[in-house]
Amino acid sequence: MSLDTVTLQCFLAVAETGSFTKAADRVNRTQSAVSQQLAKLELILGKTLINRGKILSLTNEGEIFLGYARQIFALHREALDRFKQPELEGEVRFGLPEDLATVLLSDVLVNFSRIHPRVFLKVECDLTLNLFDRFRRGEFDLILVKMSRPEEFPEGVDMWSESLEWVGKDEHFKNSDAQSPLPLVLSPQPCVYRARAIEALETAGIPWRLVYSSPSYTGTVAAVKAGLGLTVLPKAIVPAPLEVLRSNLLPPLPQTHVSLLRQGHASKAVESLEEFVLKKVRH
Repeated sequence: MSLDTVTLQCFLAVAETGSFTKAADRVNRTQSAVSQQLAKLELILGKTLINRGKILSLTNEGEIFLGYARQIFALHREALDRFKQPELEGEVRFGLPEDLATVLLSDVLVNFSRIHPRVFLKVECDLTLNLFDRFRRGEFDLILVKMSRPEEFPEGVDMWSESLEWVGKDEHFKNSDAQSPLPLVLSPQPCVYRARAIEALETAGIPWRLVYSSPSYTGTVAAVKAGLGLTVLPKAIVPAPLEVLRSNLLPPLPQTHVSLLRQGHASKAVESLEEFVLKKVRH
């Protein structure tokens, strides 16, 4: 029996996602089909590659084989790309906020690049209003933007909507002085989350003070983990060990919306990435 690219692709998907379910979604096959491919591969090699417990992990042999599998699959794609007319090529300039790039889109962009190796993705992160200004100047082909209302960007494709949440560590919030101004960790202006948080607090008459400001999602999360203050995030991107805080002392926050905007005259590569992002993120 010999190795084939379908089997290798299934193994790589399981190894990289740590889940049969996520792997099946990545390779567009059923979970049972992926499991069968892994069993077939282990039979060919005569080694157990995956520890199948509550948490999937690679065995020592699986870790060793992972390097070979990546090289074989990369050479396979390179050979096809060299001798066949590629379906897509060119450059796509994509802008999005750092928090969405960090939490939601890394796998999406990696998968797109794997499928279309001749498309060069130029990805930049910035605040939403900065992204939109640069988009209007023609610096981006696609942007993902956060907003308060979908009608703020009527030309965009509405991706999803969800309520903003007060986020922090519950132990730090309970130990804070209720009479003191609420310590906030927020991005600098212009930031949709910052504007909504301050507006909600001032409408409710709750005093606040900015204790830390960073344009970086990573920096914001680190400051909140350290107990410097609270921040505001959509529930979908709240990282552990931070928590959504439920308290009558905190005012409710409005919904946030995410839209995808594309330039009017787009190449096939840009249109393909737009369709890919819409399909994967909505799914």
